[in-house]
Amino acid sequence: MESHGSSFSSPRTYLRALSETPARLARRAVSVSTSYEEMSAVRARSGSDMEKSLGWLDLIGFGVGGMVGAGVFVTTGRASRLYAGPSVVLSYAIAGLCALLSAFCYTEFAVDMPVAGGAFSYLRVTFGEFAAFLTGANLVMDYVMSNAAVARGFTAYLGTAIGVPAAKWRFTVAGLPDGFNEIDVVAVVVVLAVTLIICYSTRESSVVNMVLTALHIMFILFVIVVGLCKGDWNNFTEPGDPTHPSGFFPYGVSGVFNGASMVYLSYIGYDAVSTMAEEVRNPVKDIPIGVSGSVLIVTVLYCLMAASMSKLLPYDMIDPEAPFSAAFGGKWESRVIGVGAALGILTSLLVAMLGQARYMCVIGRSSVVPAWFARVHPKTSTPVNSSAFLGSYMSAA
Repeated sequence: MESHGSSFSSPRTYLRALSETPARLARRAVSVSTSYEEMSAVRARSGSDMEKSLGWLDLIGFGVGGMVGAGVFVTTGRASRLYAGPSVVLSYAIAGLCALLSAFCYTEFAVDMPVAGGAFSYLRVTFGEFAAFLTGANLVMDYVMSNAAVARGFTAYLGTAIGVPAAKWRFTVAGLPDGFNEIDVVAVVVVLAVTLIICYSTRESSVVNMVLTALHIMFILFVIVVGLCKGDWNNFTEPGDPTHPSGFFPYGVSGVFNGASMVYLSYIGYDAVSTMAEEVRNPVKDIPIGVSGSVLIVTVLYCLMAASMSKLLPYDMIDPEAPFSAAFGGKWESRVIGVGAALGILTSLLVAMLGQARYMCVIGRSSVVPAWFARVHPKTSTPVNSSAFLGSYMSAA
């Protein structure tokens, strides 16, 4: 496997490297790495090793924080109203099972090759560099654009929580097309604050995530308890409008699976946990518990949330855009939900940005982008010999 880190050393060498693109692409497109190379020579390009400061509890916290964002507050209503009705509870259970099976795949790779690359590294050792490059580019774009959208969503939910319209925190730039002419000051501040936290230390990032996730789960439990206590069990079988189909499966079994395909989006985030495998103290034990455990916990929470919403209102009266706020109806309940959703956005943003940074690090190790993307600062690392770690890991495995 060849290295072209010097291609970015100066404008002249970069231009020369561009002229050699066809030949380099032919050599590298189908070339594959190995687990040993990823964990030794490739990993050594970062200089210092990442500090091994995470255990299974940290990984569960990152997994739950990454998944339980604001998505569940929207997808539940749409899936129930349009596809599954009260059986949306089963839709979440089916989607959770699918997410768990996918999590097992990530776990298998992460245990076999505990490096920060996630899907990018897994593809490099299976399908080659070109497939890894396409996946890495898509992942980076996904993280950048989704993080921007999520940060703007934080402004909206924060405004709901404190009773201030989000428009008051945004200002318009003249000369730009509609939809691209507003700057969200709060979103910018949130992104910068999260960036400073994750740059300081992964250990401290985990502590912050644990605190925010715990608070968020408290709000979710509030929604579940109030919904189950205030609701009516008849709403699980009777629609509000007599002309609509009745029963627990108003749209049939196919509606349950259609709903599952929609609510699966609420589980996205567990894959970011695998990008932190290089910082786990005991990958063989901690990664399976962390990844699978977080998916199981989130599945239970989502099913209970769906049940509470279905108990509060007949499925044909649920607002597909803001189901929980409309179901509770009261002003103070809506504000509580806004606070909970805002906290969920912060945790999902923090986990996503951690994953994004590690993808860029590993892409830098492969020399697809400048090598300085791969550098690990000595102050946030532990100087552990890579070959010694590799030997001890293989003995443990």
